[in-house]
Amino acid sequence: MKLQGLFSALAAALLLTPSLAAPSAQPEPDASTLDARDPSIPAGAGRPFNAAARPHKPVDTKYFKEPGGDDALGHYDNRYYTGTQVGYEEHRNTLRYLIRAYLTVFREHNIETWIAHGTLLGWWWNGKIMPWDPDLDVQVSASTLVWLGKNMNMTFHDYVGRSPSGEEVHRRYLLDINPNSAERVRGDGMNVIDARFIDTSNGMFIDITGLSETNPGSQPGVWSCKNYHRYRTRDLYPMRETVFEGVPATVPYSFDKILIEEYSQKALTTTSFHGHKWIAEKKEWVADEQQQATMGRRKRSAEAIAPHVPRSIQVERSGTGLRNLKTLFT
Repeated sequence: MKLQGLFSALAAALLLTPSLAAPSAQPEPDASTLDARDPSIPAGAGRPFNAAARPHKPVDTKYFKEPGGDDALGHYDNRYYTGTQVGYEEHRNTLRYLIRAYLTVFREHNIETWIAHGTLLGWWWNGKIMPWDPDLDVQVSASTLVWLGKNMNMTFHDYVGRSPSGEEVHRRYLLDINPNSAERVRGDGMNVIDARFIDTSNGMFIDITGLSETNPGSQPGVWSCKNYHRYRTRDLYPMRETVFEGVPATVPYSFDKILIEEYSQKALTTTSFHGHKWIAEKKEWVADEQQQATMGRRKRSAEAIAPHVPRSIQVERSGTGLRNLKTLFT
C-alpha cells in the first residue's frame, strides 16, 4: 500500500509540472494607458507602425529666407522686411543706391565683380537698371567668394548719396555670405545664391552668385554657377570697364553673346515690355501711363517705332555711343 501511494504522488507531481512552468497568459497592455502612466514611453508605443500616419518633414536647408515665394515678396530679405512693399519710385531708388554702394565698396577693396543677367541687360540698353527689375544680379569667381567669406562676411557698409530731388540719402547695407557657398554644385537647389548685399532699411538686395570651373577635366574653360548658367573663359575675360548707374562697373567681354544666349535676340530689340515702352529720344524705359501722357504732345519719330539697336554696338560714327558709358571698343 505504501509503495502504491508513492507512485500515485509521483504521477500527480509530473502532471502539475507543465502547469507550473508555463505562466498564465497576460492581457496585452493598452498602449494609451501606458502613455498616460509613463511619460518616458513614446507616444503610440505598442501600436502597429503606419508610415502614412507619420509623414516625413524635410529639413529646411535654405540659408537666405524671404517673406514670400512670389515675384513680389520673394525679393526681400526676411530679416529686414518691414511688412510693406516699397512703391514704384522707392523701388527704383532703392536698387539704384544698392548697386552704386555695392560697386563702390568692391572697387575700393579691389574685389573683382561684374554685373549679370537682367542687370546686364539693363546696362546694355542705357546703362541703367530696368525699372521693372525686382532685384539686381552680380557675379564673382568662386575664389573671390572664399575670400569674402573669410574677410568680409557679415560686414556693414554705409552709403551716402543723393536722391533724384537732390536730398541727401543715408543707407546701410549688410554683406552676407551663404555658408553653403563653398559647395559648388546645385544640391537640393535651396542655396543657389551664394551671397547677398542687403538694404537694412527695407530688405531689398543684390543677389551674388559665384562662377567656377566645376569640371576642369572634361570641360576645361567652362565656368558655371549653381543655377546652371555656363560661360566660357573667352566670353568672360578680359572684362570691360564701363559705367552703370553713374559709377564705374565691369561687364563680361562678350556681353552681347551672353545676353543673346540667356534671353534671345528678341530681348535686344523689343521696345515694349512689362508695362514699359522704350523712348529712344530719352534713352529711357517709361511706364505706359507716362508714355500715354506724353504721346499727344509729340509726334512719334521713325526712330521711336523702329527696332532698337543700341548705339553701343552700332558702327562707330561721329557723335554716336551711349554718352554715359565709357567706350567699349578701342
